[in-house]
Amino acid sequence: MLNTQITAEVPKLVTQYIARQPIFDAETGIYAYELLYRDSINNAFPIGTTDGQATGRLFFNALMLIGINKLTANQRAFINLSSDALLDDFPKLLQPDSAVIEIVERADNIDKVTSRVTALKKDGYTFALDDYDGDEKWEPLLHLVDYIKLEVEEPIIKTNMLLKKLKRRFPDVKIIVERIETHEQFMLLKSAGCDYFQGFFFARPEMLSYHNVEPSKFAVFDLLRCTSRPDLDFDEVHQRVAKDVGLTARILKLVNARSGNQNLVITSISQAVIYLGEDAIRQFVRVLALSELGVDKPSELTKLGLTRAHFMQLMLEPGGKEMSQRGYLVGLMSVLDAILNMELDVIAKEFCLGDDLSSALLNFNGMLGATLQLARAVEEDNWPLAVKLLETIRPASPIDVIYNAMLVARQYGDEVLASIIEDT
Repeated sequence: MLNTQITAEVPKLVTQYIARQPIFDAETGIYAYELLYRDSINNAFPIGTTDGQATGRLFFNALMLIGINKLTANQRAFINLSSDALLDDFPKLLQPDSAVIEIVERADNIDKVTSRVTALKKDGYTFALDDYDGDEKWEPLLHLVDYIKLEVEEPIIKTNMLLKKLKRRFPDVKIIVERIETHEQFMLLKSAGCDYFQGFFFARPEMLSYHNVEPSKFAVFDLLRCTSRPDLDFDEVHQRVAKDVGLTARILKLVNARSGNQNLVITSISQAVIYLGEDAIRQFVRVLALSELGVDKPSELTKLGLTRAHFMQLMLEPGGKEMSQRGYLVGLMSVLDAILNMELDVIAKEFCLGDDLSSALLNFNGMLGATLQLARAVEEDNWPLAVKLLETIRPASPIDVIYNAMLVARQYGDEVLASIIEDT
């Protein structure tokens, strides 16, 4: 009997880091968290990293995969964006009410930034101007932002005077003062009318770390080429996303974030791609390119997911395109528990897979579940179970259909893996 045993080693997980620093109200209650990009356990902005790279990595690694609410314990979030990220409409990857977008002090192209902020404000997005220093270049933005952030100066009277001046000009704008290090500074700023407070006097940035799976460089650049054309081919995008577990995971999380409270249930990668639409897909890929993500060599576990996904797609083809695409997604998602170090039930909930796909993943229920169980039976060389499952899935088909489907699926996994290795 043909041996189609598949083995896989669990890869070394990539550890990602992010810091969050609380912003307090006048009663020292937590008002929000500012999310800060980090690349190691060292609690400092990495030397040599540009604002654009930090923005891309923060969006792609943390916000799209982990989710803002988890990172901020459901508190309001403040997120720094570079000028390029603003001009590329990165905020549209988020729900308008999910975060306050900070315009960093190194921002340039102020006229263009002002125009883009004006447009995004109409869509309900909220903005803060970070580290305001009184420079005239910020004048076009001052009437647009909802928050202005100042840094403590010495003597403190300088900060108080600037704060009061802003309050007189823009009474509806909330003022946040950063780098507060003493109780005296806090009390003086509070008496001057400061709305919110941030600094080491209250709390240092808290380091968070989490495991992650990064997409391959080949997949990133291949997708970038695909979306650089004037007319976007959604089927082509779907095909490229489907070949990378890291991309699939983030696309699904992005759909989850964009759908809000619509109770959207995703049943295939193509559905997710079409739901997002052309603008969001292009923005998503720009985040990828900007953040310079990727690993040198994809893992055998990734190949297992690709093989399993393609096997399920082939076995379910008689049920129609929709059923086969759902099978592909279930197969690909079935290895995420090992890759992300998360339980499958958590994954099913986090990625909004719905009852049908979730029960297939967790309990092998339904046609999808039986096909997933069949894939695993073949991987484990459990042919008595495979024969029994085949009678349920495709009762009129001979056992050869399993051999052929698995051979084609394994070739598919090998080819995708080889193409990634050759191009990285």
